[in-house]
Amino acid sequence: MASNNEVNPLSGESSGETDSMSETGSSLPETASVEEDSHQKGSGFDALQLAERVLAAVHRSGYDEPTQVQAQVIPEMLAGRDVLAQSQTGSGKTAAFALPILSTIDPKQKSVQTLVLAPTRELAIQVAEAFDKYAADLKSFHSIAIYGGQDYEIQFRALRRGVQVVVGTPGRVIDHIKRGTLDLSELRCLVLDEADEMLNMGFLEDVEFILQQSPENRQVTLFSATLPAPIRSIADRYLIDPATVTIKKREVTAESIRQRAVIVPPKEKPSALTRFLEAEPTDGVIVFTKTKDATVRLAEHLVKRGFAAIALNGDMPQHLRERTIDQLKSGQLDVLVATDVAARGLDVSRISHVFNFDLPHDSESYIHRIGRTGRAGRSGEAVIFLTPAQRRKLKLIERATKKPIEVVQPPTAEQVNALRTERFKQRITEVIAQKDLTFFKGLIAEYAEQSDQPIELVAAAVAEIGQRGQPFLLTDRPKKSFRDDAESKFDAGSPNRREAPKGPRRLGPPEAGMVRYRIEVGRNDGVAPRNIVGAVANEAGIESEFIGPIKIYPHFSTVDLPEGMPKDIYRTLQRTWVAGKQLRIRPDRGPGPGGAKRRDDFRRGGKPAGGTAVRKKKKKKR
Repeated sequence: MASNNEVNPLSGESSGETDSMSETGSSLPETASVEEDSHQKGSGFDALQLAERVLAAVHRSGYDEPTQVQAQVIPEMLAGRDVLAQSQTGSGKTAAFALPILSTIDPKQKSVQTLVLAPTRELAIQVAEAFDKYAADLKSFHSIAIYGGQDYEIQFRALRRGVQVVVGTPGRVIDHIKRGTLDLSELRCLVLDEADEMLNMGFLEDVEFILQQSPENRQVTLFSATLPAPIRSIADRYLIDPATVTIKKREVTAESIRQRAVIVPPKEKPSALTRFLEAEPTDGVIVFTKTKDATVRLAEHLVKRGFAAIALNGDMPQHLRERTIDQLKSGQLDVLVATDVAARGLDVSRISHVFNFDLPHDSESYIHRIGRTGRAGRSGEAVIFLTPAQRRKLKLIERATKKPIEVVQPPTAEQVNALRTERFKQRITEVIAQKDLTFFKGLIAEYAEQSDQPIELVAAAVAEIGQRGQPFLLTDRPKKSFRDDAESKFDAGSPNRREAPKGPRRLGPPEAGMVRYRIEVGRNDGVAPRNIVGAVANEAGIESEFIGPIKIYPHFSTVDLPEGMPKDIYRTLQRTWVAGKQLRIRPDRGPGPGGAKRRDDFRRGGKPAGGTAVRKKKKKKR
């Protein structure tokens, strides 16, 4: 894809789409994880005994037939049963629980009647938007998404006003419960959405805490793509005689998709992506990142280099999202930088390339991502960027897709420069053939004569002006990435996160560009590294690969994070809950310069970290 100076006017932040209820109107590609027998034939939403006002909103949305998970879950929830549903992303599960909840909710009652727990802020926003969409005809209905990173006052006002449905991430929900701003005494239904993802992010202890704070007679619905032992344990202990729903899917990867992997250091990924976009013939492109912030930064990086790119994440209003997708379909927009949640339900046939800029959470996500290309009989290209430390993940992906993945190098500077030169010549030919150049010919001839400069030199100067300060030729040394500006130094930490060795051995100083922080939760609280990673990644929006070494002591822990942390994120992390305790994060002072072994706390006579030992004053002899 050649870079394009006609950049789409939309820029910056974008949003996620509500979980689609059915694939009607868009064909599922052979390339994606395909749900077998995805529609319950001949039934229709009319047969599911939904409330009339809710059913009217469903019909306005253009949905006629429920998906399999909707057809099985809705009747059970309407009957008041607990539900354990194994269902994949994109199967319509949001509507499967939202529609029966809205059919039985009391809009006149201002107390919280439903709580939905979601692993990420993007999913929380998406689910809350789905509730609002299907509750359009329910007067006095209100919902709110509560998550880390949003101003508390916004959430306080909404909760004081009264909402019937709260959708939130576990850490922020616990925070409100402990503050007394979220009252669950009237709770009728608790939904655990993407429970396995909450397990992966270390939120399971938080989920259990919330379950324990809810009334015993509430209905519980648990959705999970997989059912590992910890999830089954939750279901066994907190669900009463649940209806079990399993939606089987067969996963296939189309022969028409060529899969490649690039092993590249984290800071060189933006440069490598740019080279691929310039060197390969592309049509529409989707670039997947892990976080909302990463979509914005990467889209801005591409726009600065002349690509028609935009970010798609959980912050874009629905009408702008729809407009953006229309522009991608029509060719006005070439590159979409998106999170997995925001790209759900996206069906654009012109997608030629999918770039996994960040490693997906699991092989299921990878298969779902690359299924966006190679549609309608076309061939497709899938490229995944892996850091050297992530290279071992390649075998896991190959095992899941049952296809070999070729490891390649990014296009070289020489290849990119040759293509730029050829395109430049082609553009000159097109302009000469299509434009009236009479005025400019006269202007340049006049200047050449007045300045006594050769016409070739004048033409070269005009070409340089057209570059607008950007070099025409690439050098072999990749340029610094979009993380290098002062504000984004926060995101430029070490890609090799690891748990620090257990035992008394002290960690060495943080790596360059990293700062060590102390958090007030430790081994005695039952915390594990994954709990800390999940909280920091979700609440602060830091990609997990940029979280440094974690050392867990009995009563506190330390974690290395990129320097330059913005104040709002710092305050958010101070208030974040993990394993039932607030992090209360602060810079770690560590032991003094003498290198003495650090003490876990003051109980054993150790001096306060980073301070001077407190000396007892001797009593004067009289």
